[in-house]
Amino acid sequence: MAVTFSDLHTAEGVKALESHLADKTYVSGDAISKDDIKVFAAVPSKPGAEFPNAARWYETVSAAVAARFPGKNVGVNLPGAGSAPAAAAPAAEATKEDDDDLDLFGDETEEDKKAAEERASAKVSSKKKESGKSSVLMDVKPWDDETDMKKLEEAVRSVQMEGLTWGASKLVPVGYGIKKLTIMLTIVDDLVSVDSLIEEHLTEEPINEYVQSCDIVAFNKI
Repeated sequence: MAVTFSDLHTAEGVKALESHLADKTYVSGDAISKDDIKVFAAVPSKPGAEFPNAARWYETVSAAVAARFPGKNVGVNLPGAGSAPAAAAPAAEATKEDDDDLDLFGDETEEDKKAAEERASAKVSSKKKESGKSSVLMDVKPWDDETDMKKLEEAVRSVQMEGLTWGASKLVPVGYGIKKLTIMLTIVDDLVSVDSLIEEHLTEEPINEYVQSCDIVAFNKI
């Protein structure tokens, strides 16, 4: 018999799921089943830290679904899912669909696989798109007091890549007439590595004509 919950777009619905999973690994017991897939599809996002059992279960099922359909956007349009919190039907309504419509963990026909892939939407892939950002403060040091700092900054800012945004900057005296460039930048964590930015761009030709070294002063998640 299918396991159902109240509207999983609400805190009450997720609370019921949390309670149900208190002594279970999966919705229907110790093995992942169609019930888990249907409930997973009805949960709009990973439950918060206040729901540890539900959050652990969500991550496990999410990984299983992603492994089953690598590269596919599997999630909100699987049987049991709604398109948005305001318009979504309760999960109890969704579970009335024929259990044979989707079988992610049993034998599947080619038609079943095609139908499942056509239902694919943004839940699993959107988690990647929602990558975090970081704010970085960097010191860029010239070779000597004769280095043209205006050209140095222009060279630094000439590095352009997806996920990288240069911010405010200033020149800071370090002694003996030498100044360093202190500059802010924002990066998308999954797209830009600060180490690679320094090693493969800022200290390589032609920028290393001006830049002697770079130091990360501060690195904070946004």
